[in-house]
Amino acid sequence: MNSRNTDLEQVKLVAHALLDVEIQPTEFSPMIVSHPFTNTGVVFFPDEQGKFTQADLLNHPTDLDRWRKRVGEQIDKAKNVSQIFMLLNKPYYLTFIKYAAPYLSEKDLGQLLSDAWIMSEFPNADRNVGTRELLALFKSVSPEYLMDQKDWQRYQSLGDPVTVYRGVASADKGNVKALSWTLDRKTAEWFAHRFGKDGTVYTAQIKKDDICAYFSGRKESEVIVNPDRLEQIMVAPRQQIRETMKMK
Repeated sequence: MNSRNTDLEQVKLVAHALLDVEIQPTEFSPMIVSHPFTNTGVVFFPDEQGKFTQADLLNHPTDLDRWRKRVGEQIDKAKNVSQIFMLLNKPYYLTFIKYAAPYLSEKDLGQLLSDAWIMSEFPNADRNVGTRELLALFKSVSPEYLMDQKDWQRYQSLGDPVTVYRGVASADKGNVKALSWTLDRKTAEWFAHRFGKDGTVYTAQIKKDDICAYFSGRKESEVIVNPDRLEQIMVAPRQQIRETMKMK
């Protein structure tokens, strides 16, 4: 078990390194850009009178330098890793965690991982962090550090093995052996059909020890699993058939 303390100064150096990367324009620039610390190329700075002036980070180097200096000062003033984390652009949460992990205590790493997962709509879509890397991060933390007390108690109450479900949209039908599953069949149905297209609900069995965490934060009864340990993966029987069988 990792017993080290968080090295905040090293974490700040990681944040500064990410702050210095180039801002990537998009087809919607300058309003929308890609960068660890901003999702827009248009920001506003307060002047001495308290009025705000517009700055263009893509086309005016002076504005960019001023913005980097301002964010850098916020990083330097942070008293803990959470204050740095909250400065980040959501799509880069996991990128930051990946590079900061060697300098984080197990408790801080677990807290940041759970926050990143719960606060992002598509948490595992970060191109800088592969599924294997993400799984390794989850496995490096004891489960109790990944969950609040309520979720930890639910995790402890699970049987063994555990029946899990995953809803896969038709456009994403190859993405079955993934990290994210649910204990709730209805949640899986929603994910399978949320874009109004035909989808498929899968069910599988997994040992409790191969579940990294349980999250109720988005009311999805989500479990993070080691996909290599999933067993008996199959298309879940149609709900109507199951209900008919129960009636008989």
